[in-house]
Amino acid sequence: MTFFEHIDALRPHLIRGVSSILVIAIVAFFFRGFIIDTVLFGPQSPDFPTNRLLRWIAEHINDLYGWINSWAGTSLAFDVESLNAQTQSFNTINTYMAGQFNLHMKISFIVGLSLAIPYVVWELWRFVKPALTENEIRGTRWLVFWVSVCFFAGLAFGYFIMAPLSVNFFINYQASEHITNMIDVGDYFSTILIASLGCALMFQLPLLVYFLTRIGLISSTFLKKYRRHALVILMTIAAIITPPDIFSLFLVTIPLYFLYELSISLSMRVERKIAAEQQESVPATVE
Repeated sequence: MTFFEHIDALRPHLIRGVSSILVIAIVAFFFRGFIIDTVLFGPQSPDFPTNRLLRWIAEHINDLYGWINSWAGTSLAFDVESLNAQTQSFNTINTYMAGQFNLHMKISFIVGLSLAIPYVVWELWRFVKPALTENEIRGTRWLVFWVSVCFFAGLAFGYFIMAPLSVNFFINYQASEHITNMIDVGDYFSTILIASLGCALMFQLPLLVYFLTRIGLISSTFLKKYRRHALVILMTIAAIITPPDIFSLFLVTIPLYFLYELSISLSMRVERKIAAEQQESVPATVE
């Protein structure tokens, strides 16, 4: 097939993929009360599950240190302010005439894109499928499922962990008592969406390693050799995308490092599978 013939073959898949995004976006547009008020404004509420959990952890850490001090006669202390979710509600403002409408449209489109990911990936896989061998088709049969699982797992991690930590830190942070926070609604929603979608993309790391190993660009030996370097890089990424406190840093670094170790395991599994396939392809020696 020529280049333009490939484009013609791709066109119906793109049309169906884009149509699914638009349909979900239109539906999301009419559910603005739930999506905006309940979902997107959820992380700033003291009753948000993560915020309640952080307060529970803070209370028990204080109780634990109090028990240790009374038993050992010490004066140990632990700063748990970073764990305490903000308990004062705050108002968001809009400074543009069409700001709320544009924000509503943007949120609806992002919801449509996020929820349509499984179908869009499936359409792309259907486009590529005719060019794959039987072994490659069997190897990518679960691609859509695992891409979707990793995407929504990362989305949930970003929404329930990253978003409330970021909101709580920046809302409570005070450089001067003479400064009053007037939070722009677009800035607030951008924080929530970037935290959630950023984690959704980072959780694709195991799949990326799987395919890079499959085509021979990296190996499990390479990943093991640079494990310490990877840990430093992951901690740096976590420090950039999280509030600057130790608890948040480790809370994000641990699952990222787990993903890296999972990537090593997947890489080793792929290498064993490739070795087995090569072994089977070698013709038996006839005595």
